[in-house]
Amino acid sequence: AIVVLFVILGFVQEYRAEQAMAALKKMSVPLVRVRRGGTLQELPAQELVPGDIIVLEAGNTVPADVRLISSANLRVQEAALTGESEAVEKETGALARADLPLGDRRNMAYMGTNVTYGRGTAVVTGTGMETELGKIATLIQNVDEGLTPLQRQLDRLGQLLAVAGVVVALLVLVIGLLAGESLDQMFLTGVSVAVAVVPEGLPAVVTITLALGAQRMLRRRALIRKLPAVETLGGVTVICSDKTGTLTVNRMTVTVIDVAGHALELAGTGDQQRISFQIADTPERLFGAYPPAIGLTLTAGALCNDASLNPDPETGRYSFLGDPTEGALLVAAQQAGLSRPGLETVLPRVTELPFDSERKRMTTVHHLAAAPDALPAIVQALPVIEAPYIAFTKGAVDGLLEIADHVWTNNEIVPLDESWRTRIEIANDEMAQKGMRVLGLALQQLDSADAPLEQSLTLIGLVGMIDPPRPEVREAVATCKTAGIRPIMITGDHPLTARFIAHDLGITDNGRVKTGQNLDQMSDEELAEAVREVSVYARVSPEHKLRIVSVLQQQGQVVAMTGDGVNDSPALRRADIGIAMGITGTDVSKEASEMVLLDDNFATIVAAVEEGRVIYDNIRRFVKFSIAGNLGKILVMLAAPLFGIAIALEPLQLLWLNLLTDGLLGLGLGVEPSEKGIMRRPPRSPKASLFDEGLGRHIVWVGVLVGVVAMFVASFRFNPAQIEDETWQTMLFTTLAFLQVGQALASRSSRRSFFELGWRSNMTLVWLTLVVVLLQLVVVYLPALERFFSVDPLTWPELLACVLLGSLAFWAIELEKWWLRRR
Repeated sequence: AIVVLFVILGFVQEYRAEQAMAALKKMSVPLVRVRRGGTLQELPAQELVPGDIIVLEAGNTVPADVRLISSANLRVQEAALTGESEAVEKETGALARADLPLGDRRNMAYMGTNVTYGRGTAVVTGTGMETELGKIATLIQNVDEGLTPLQRQLDRLGQLLAVAGVVVALLVLVIGLLAGESLDQMFLTGVSVAVAVVPEGLPAVVTITLALGAQRMLRRRALIRKLPAVETLGGVTVICSDKTGTLTVNRMTVTVIDVAGHALELAGTGDQQRISFQIADTPERLFGAYPPAIGLTLTAGALCNDASLNPDPETGRYSFLGDPTEGALLVAAQQAGLSRPGLETVLPRVTELPFDSERKRMTTVHHLAAAPDALPAIVQALPVIEAPYIAFTKGAVDGLLEIADHVWTNNEIVPLDESWRTRIEIANDEMAQKGMRVLGLALQQLDSADAPLEQSLTLIGLVGMIDPPRPEVREAVATCKTAGIRPIMITGDHPLTARFIAHDLGITDNGRVKTGQNLDQMSDEELAEAVREVSVYARVSPEHKLRIVSVLQQQGQVVAMTGDGVNDSPALRRADIGIAMGITGTDVSKEASEMVLLDDNFATIVAAVEEGRVIYDNIRRFVKFSIAGNLGKILVMLAAPLFGIAIALEPLQLLWLNLLTDGLLGLGLGVEPSEKGIMRRPPRSPKASLFDEGLGRHIVWVGVLVGVVAMFVASFRFNPAQIEDETWQTMLFTTLAFLQVGQALASRSSRRSFFELGWRSNMTLVWLTLVVVLLQLVVVYLPALERFFSVDPLTWPELLACVLLGSLAFWAIELEKWWLRRR
């Protein structure tokens, strides 16, 4: 059965690796437009070769790694590879350096990423395993997951008990032969004793305990894909978390609008945003009355926009097609009651100047087709505009300042003097330092649709947007720190953004950030020193993530790695436990992980860690209970000949106590609820033994107690003159069963009394205890089983004596806990 189990586990592991590879292959593109022989044709992506010229358009998935040779406002969403949620604007010029991080290689596009805007042509530079996606596939295949700390400890325990079993079996065999017993009988007894040394119920109890823990975690929205990971969570000392989609909502969101001399912060995040504003430099809240320029700024952002918004009628959430930045502007406007279709009925677009990477701005021209009062009430600024046409321009703030000469403030247009220019530049810098993408919005009144554009603009506001932190993560990070777990952010995003998010969530206090370029210049020794101090890593590649996780493990840390992108997969596989996102996570990251967060909630990790600690505690409880009981039985078998008893327990009696009594009571201990303060104690050391914290000492003295009590019963009742009378052996057998019952009930906590815990807090153990007692009585009193188990029915006084003597283990352990509490 064990061999079959190992074969199955091996197959499962190989299958999971193959599934990860299959998920990577799904990211390839079936058909692609290729220019060959001067003609444009569609070919399967698998037929691409380096040197092919391909055409890319909005909505395409990039079929290979390519070098751009032309770009018409091409933007590519590379979050799956880099972790950066903002689409990257592409260009055709040469790179400034050859060693730029992947996210900064603006003249390249990579297989599996998505074109969100514009079009372009490119030459194929790599296909298949020669792409960045292929490199990740290679990393996944080459990573050895290794054993969990629990597996290593149980392996060592198994080896120790196996050696002990052989030694004890030989001792019993020799002692029995010297006492004149037959070789056949003593060989069978020796084998039984060897079996008794090993807690046969341990594999079953561990497996069932882990499985039940996995079920409890599933109810808390954490799906366990690999059972040993359940316990590993309890020993985690470091959580290395990706930023995008894990710590943040993975959606660009407008968070600040700077207008009329005030910075106004938006409440809420992403598609759950509800537009209420707070002036950053005053405590005032504006719920019903918006500053006039707010409506105008949101209107400009919605109309000077090529994305489209799609509300989900069931959930109320919004999804969008197009550039994430433009989608964020649409969501902000929509939540303020400004839908783009509604605005366009009054202000239809008549012409435009598309976004250009050199100008870094976009302009749309709109005709005021209806009376201004037809516009939503929030757009309070437009009624004073008298021109028939309005041009809205959005783009980089520094570029707009070069072509603007007025500012809209307090429902009037004022000159853009030096003080206003300085104030706008400061506001732009402050938002940029917080990791925000900042856009300026301006308008131009036109007498005709074909009037010159982007001249003498009136600046109406700045918009700051970011992929914001999940609201529940800050508390989860604080809980991790209380539990002695160090959070680390590892992301492919920009260093400024990473620093701001990490500081906001409490991940870092010193503001230190290391980039992928920094890591490339570090030796292993320098990196080992850096990871002790630095908790934020930005612009890193999959190789960098893998290296950081490996260095932490070399320092003795138990590392959990969270992530949702393809770029996270190798590190997820290398970590002691990989945690993927269930909603935003890619198939590749899920297949490479041990656990999947079904709600993408970082806080769920904290609940899972608590369950992991409970499970480890319960496994230690069973080890303590089982080995102490087995030690007592071994002492009985070794000491019995000294009292003239060649064989104290029959082989079947030993197996009954080991498999059924131990096993059932062990299952009850395996579902013991969490102890108080379990998340206020530091994580256990990965080098810690199962026998630490006095457990070894407890096993020895309880084992000796069990052996002494049992031998007292046997020697007191044994009569060599009545060799056929098996009452003494029945009493010994039954007393050992009740000693184990008392031992199990008292072992529920290492310090708290059974009476403080109450019997109702673990009804499973109560019911299993009743089952064990009932089965023991059936064996003793059912005539059909008497000969089978070599027992005689006990009188009621004899049974009462067994119960009272068996309860000594319970009272002794309770006394030990009382003494520990008094210290």
